[in-house]
Amino acid sequence: MSNKSKNRKRRSGAAENRRLFASVLKGSLRFFLAGIAAAILMTGCEMIIPQIIRTTVDSCIGSEEPHLPAAVMNFLEGFGGRAYLREHLWVIAAAVVVFALFAAFFRWLSSYENAMGGETLTQNLQDRLFAHIGRLPFAWHMEHPTGDIIQRCTSDVRVIKDFCAGQLFSLVRIVLMIVLAVTFMVSMEGRLTVIAMAFMPIVIAYSLAFHVRIRNQFTQVDEAEGVLSTITQENLTGVRVVRAFGQEAREYDRFFKQNAHYTDLWMKLSTTMAWFWAFGDLFSGLQVFFVVLFGAIFCVQGSMSVGSYLAFISYNSMLIWPIRSLGRMISEMSKTGVSLNRINEILLSEPEQSVTGHGAEPTGDTGIRIEDVSFAFGKAEVLSDVTMEIPQGSTIGILGSTGSGKSTLMHLIDRLYDVPDGQGRITIGGRDVRDIPLAELRGMVGIVLQEPYLFSRTIRENISMTGERTEEERRRAAAIACLSETIEEFTDQYETIIGERGVTLSGGQRQRLAIARMLSEKKPIMIFDDSLSAVDAETDARIRHALSENLGGATVILISHRISTLMEADRIYVMHEGRVVESGTHEELLAAGGTYARIFALQYGTPEERGEVSA
Repeated sequence: MSNKSKNRKRRSGAAENRRLFASVLKGSLRFFLAGIAAAILMTGCEMIIPQIIRTTVDSCIGSEEPHLPAAVMNFLEGFGGRAYLREHLWVIAAAVVVFALFAAFFRWLSSYENAMGGETLTQNLQDRLFAHIGRLPFAWHMEHPTGDIIQRCTSDVRVIKDFCAGQLFSLVRIVLMIVLAVTFMVSMEGRLTVIAMAFMPIVIAYSLAFHVRIRNQFTQVDEAEGVLSTITQENLTGVRVVRAFGQEAREYDRFFKQNAHYTDLWMKLSTTMAWFWAFGDLFSGLQVFFVVLFGAIFCVQGSMSVGSYLAFISYNSMLIWPIRSLGRMISEMSKTGVSLNRINEILLSEPEQSVTGHGAEPTGDTGIRIEDVSFAFGKAEVLSDVTMEIPQGSTIGILGSTGSGKSTLMHLIDRLYDVPDGQGRITIGGRDVRDIPLAELRGMVGIVLQEPYLFSRTIRENISMTGERTEEERRRAAAIACLSETIEEFTDQYETIIGERGVTLSGGQRQRLAIARMLSEKKPIMIFDDSLSAVDAETDARIRHALSENLGGATVILISHRISTLMEADRIYVMHEGRVVESGTHEELLAAGGTYARIFALQYGTPEERGEVSA
């Protein structure tokens, strides 16, 4: 990529970041503005106190004319002027306390408003991310590790919140403090102000020098944390598999290496930050040294009063941290820019298109036709010219080895993946599935997977996951899935909490609970993707019998490795390496003597072995 292309891409990314930043501030902007207003008042109160000290030393204790606005002088004259203040110094002390209390109050108010703004920003941004992620295509989720997505929605959001609620607010206050302090300092001693401010360009220069390095290192740290989160998430959710295969040591070693890499990156970043702050300490110390030195010289020469000198040192002390913080703002902006990039990668990802065509009117027909469908993941072809006819209300079976494309075909029907243009089409009731709104399509099609996902809630809540169900509907769905007896054995029955992903249930119980969940929806198209693989043959037969009596005219697709699950289907398709190699009824396929007959013989034995051929 040429430098011009890189610059154009960088500018485009920066523009996207600015748009995101402006949009996330909308809901919380009023809080931040209130916080900034309070910060302005707080800064004003803090800036007045050195002037009170200056006037006290030079004009009340000393004999110089006070350098105060006319309105203030008129106010003081009403109380007796300098003579009164000399005799009642407690009034001056009380004034300092009053302004300090006001400053403290406005500091609290500013912190409160910024905290409200920060939490509102976090809530709005996380709500936006969660809603958008839920609309992203299934293929997007397959390409992005869960741990990395979680890290972006938590750590990166927190970085943005901290910048808006902390650094952005501080930036406004710092600029205001510098303007006010420099104004007062110039009015007291211009030459000393030049000396004090001479260090600001140096601070900004070395901060910019560190800016790029900090940004690049923080990007590496952020990405490494995403990998670490993914490893942790996989091990916590797959703890049974890890222990069942005795892989604790291997997984620990994997986590240990990634954690060590993550720690090394943080150490490098911390070293860079340490050098950054060390330079800050050096130049801050030099600034204070030169201000104190030359201020003392000017006082000895008589060109600067003692009160002005004390006030100047106070203002300079106030400036030390803000000037150093300017550099910190730059480094924090680097981190925030990285986090904005990572969040933008999610928000700019294209969500699923509900309808890709014009959309035909519903016909009420749930018959499915798959016409010459081909599909590939990258260069790996999964399906090739697959054609199937599934009439409304029929039950068809699909048999095939692992990797033959059965599950991918079902995902295409439900549009978890889209059929590429020019690679065939899938219709339901004569309508291309790409022209059916997603809400309507997925309201028609129900899928039970071989490894169903259950939520860490009660059995009742898992059955009713997609909507409110009556007690009768839940019990009927459980009965058809042959789950009622199992539920009755639990102490809490339907209120039993099944743990994360149904960890307290067996494989067969999880599959039956997922079947009950789909049956409770009463969808007109039902797909069982090897969802009876974990139950025994007797329970398999009972469930199939219950289904045949209770499906009420639904269009059913059964996918299985077990021929007993498919043999009563109206039509059976045999798939191999992404192609349909055979189709027909159970009897027709046996008579053909092809792949189906061979698998049948492997599962049930030859006719001679079954005693069906006479001697």
